[in-house]
Amino acid sequence: MLELDKLKKVYVIGIKGSGVIAVVEILQSMGIEITGSDTHEKFFTDEVLQRLGIKYIEGFSVGNIPNDADLILYSSSYNEENNVEMAEIKKRKLPTISYPEMVSELFNQKYGIAVCGTHGKTTTSAMLAFVMQQVGISPTAIIGSRVRQWGSNALIGKNEFFVLEADEFQNKLKFYEPKAAVLTSLDWDHPDTYPTFAEYKKAFSDFVAKIPKIGFLAVWGDSIDTSEVAKYCNAEVIKYGFGEDNDVVISNKIQMTNDQIDKLKYQSFDVSYKNENLGNFQIQLIGKHNVLNAVSVIIACYKLNLDMEKVREALQNFEGTSRRFEVVGQRNGAILIDDYGHHPEEIKVTLKGAREIYPEKNIIAVFHPHSYSRTEALLQDFAQSFDSVDQVLVLDIYGSARENTGAVSSKDLVNLINKYQHNKAEHIPTIDDAVEFLRDKITDNDVVITIGAGNVFEVANKLCEI
Repeated sequence: MLELDKLKKVYVIGIKGSGVIAVVEILQSMGIEITGSDTHEKFFTDEVLQRLGIKYIEGFSVGNIPNDADLILYSSSYNEENNVEMAEIKKRKLPTISYPEMVSELFNQKYGIAVCGTHGKTTTSAMLAFVMQQVGISPTAIIGSRVRQWGSNALIGKNEFFVLEADEFQNKLKFYEPKAAVLTSLDWDHPDTYPTFAEYKKAFSDFVAKIPKIGFLAVWGDSIDTSEVAKYCNAEVIKYGFGEDNDVVISNKIQMTNDQIDKLKYQSFDVSYKNENLGNFQIQLIGKHNVLNAVSVIIACYKLNLDMEKVREALQNFEGTSRRFEVVGQRNGAILIDDYGHHPEEIKVTLKGAREIYPEKNIIAVFHPHSYSRTEALLQDFAQSFDSVDQVLVLDIYGSARENTGAVSSKDLVNLINKYQHNKAEHIPTIDDAVEFLRDKITDNDVVITIGAGNVFEVANKLCEI
């Protein structure tokens, strides 16, 4: 086990990573001096680093590495093949630890509640940590995106609880030892890590098998795949969903409408647990998927014996996280919305929700495909994910640190979309090209949704600014 109390100075490679920044905030709160490096790209994490007063260098170089660091913490996106600093620290045999290994050092010694699944884990983990905080519990938390009411994606807790958004990419799950967990959903993803859906599911099966018998697993029960994985859990399994055969049943869901949203109205739904009526709950977030997310949080709070009236109030006050159907502004009267959805199922759900809210509007999706391997493996699914919108602009694929090229292009996706729906999609290579294309065309009849895991949010931001 790493002796955290003996660390005085840590250098971080990839310090702007959305997960890494949360670890950085926690380590700094322990009195550890942090410095680091990353790319020149701007993310919400730049603001967090500046607020924390942490010095960081934009651009990777051997000269960046300090001689007096006790430990090198690195993002798992980087290795000695794609990063000169990583190659140098290996050559010099400096003490290192990866991001998921550092998270495990912090998480495994606490009462760790892990939120995992293909979709919904950011919102669900943020909602759970927020609610626990509001009802008087002080959890530590690491979330994959900025929680609007925190201005950060980390909480520095004062008790034994730790809420973690547990990411399955590169099977980070193997490092974590949860005391309880939420499994939100399962759809094949990260084909560069998991060549088949069976291998993907096995990572989750192995993970839930680690929950001790005194713990619990809240799992979406309307899915065959999540239910299959849940069978490997030795702890209490609590299934939730809209189906009557679940342990926790959702009923009487009322969806907010467009005019209601402007007045800050809510989705309303009733929850019963093994025939015990837990009452009516309301959330500000849109869509059926967020009702499911909220119910998994209700289950976790119920199992932790938290005051359900305070839970009810906190859920109603939760405003969500950045880049999850976030209204960022307007341009020429057009509503600009940003969303992180980067898997076909996420895109379908988000755009369907948008159509329910804006039934009469012309909806334009600006999609930034994320990673060549995912785009290639799920190309057919992506092509059929945009039924709810009127027009699709597809940017060049965002390769990320782990991929520079691939066997598929954005033009391939555009052609396939147009094969199903003639002239619906158009290839717009760059963010600046998309801004220029839209700036004078959109009106108050339009809704523009930027969607993807890269930096497509810059399209909406720039449209607001010009």
